[in-house]
Amino acid sequence: MSEDIWVLFSLRHVMVAVGMGLAVSACVPASWTARTRDIVPVAASAHETFSERNLNRLKADIPPGVLSLADRRMPGRKRDFWGRPSGWAVLDLGRVPDPGFSLPPSPEVAEDLNALRPFSTLPIRPMRPFVLTASVDDTGRAMTCLTQAVYYEAGQEPRIGKEAIAQVVLNRLRHPAYPKSVCGVVYQGASRTTGCQFTFACDGSLDRPPVPALWSQAESIARAALGGHVVKEVGTATHYHAGYVFPYWAPTLVKLVKLGQHIFYRWTGPGGETRAFAGRYAGGEAYVSPAILGSLDVRTQGLLDPAAEGLPAGREVSLGAAGEVRTYTVTDPMAAGGQRMRIQGTLIPSRRRPTPEEIQQINAALARLEKGDAEDTSPDPAKP
Repeated sequence: MSEDIWVLFSLRHVMVAVGMGLAVSACVPASWTARTRDIVPVAASAHETFSERNLNRLKADIPPGVLSLADRRMPGRKRDFWGRPSGWAVLDLGRVPDPGFSLPPSPEVAEDLNALRPFSTLPIRPMRPFVLTASVDDTGRAMTCLTQAVYYEAGQEPRIGKEAIAQVVLNRLRHPAYPKSVCGVVYQGASRTTGCQFTFACDGSLDRPPVPALWSQAESIARAALGGHVVKEVGTATHYHAGYVFPYWAPTLVKLVKLGQHIFYRWTGPGGETRAFAGRYAGGEAYVSPAILGSLDVRTQGLLDPAAEGLPAGREVSLGAAGEVRTYTVTDPMAAGGQRMRIQGTLIPSRRRPTPEEIQQINAALARLEKGDAEDTSPDPAKP
């Protein structure tokens, strides 16, 4: 009944608009307008008129169009049919959302924080199958990039967790906010000091040789995904994070499901609906442009300044090896003429600066290589 009362009181604002000759007056009969101006005063003067029966009778005489206008003016919280998280109906990318921590929370605290926010009760709509139709070269490269994403992001996860990572990559490919090739999606932001979309692309994980059995499984999952396999459990998810971290952007997205260690999210509003995923595969897997390598996910990283995050072209570093100091140039893929290829005498910027101890270890390893007596540095198979 309280909702009906608010609707009737909201009619007063609608009547003001009608009296001012706004466009809504065209849909309100003149005879009804004169009558409804007295509804609220009459109802307010007699408490008995607020009964359920009388309110329903008053509403029955009101044209549906006017009721709709009154409902828009009705105060109080309304249901958000887009599933936007409470408190984040409008995301202002001009300000970083502050979860209240000066430092990232510990894994234990992060797990507790993630548990505080429930999963969305909105339906999870599965994506349409994606079947890659490309040249032999593009197909092979797409397979490699997707296999890398599955292996390095979810190598120790259960199979459903690995399949979900592949689904996220393909969801991004078809979303207008992301590159239109598999390798472009996987390596987006890889040249930035911060901001690579898939951590393994810029944290040195690619230097570790893969475990053959796990790589083979990741490859089979990538092949199935590119052949039309759909993971219905994650729907239109485009983001995820491990359950032991609490990223600031998590409350700005719709929390869908947890598979293995990863929690999956989709965009809010129309951007998270299946209709938004209309992008077409563009191919060109061999060429991941400097623009893609230096770009951001505007939904979660729109605050970062590309100019501030990049490294100036021509920056030089010196490393000592076997008593000889050699100077290397650090290239910036975002700069004019920048490139991502490995060239002798050229270094690519890493995600973070090495510590003094790590630099000593690197120099020691280089010295051993110079002398030709490098130790066996192959990974211990007993270690994960």
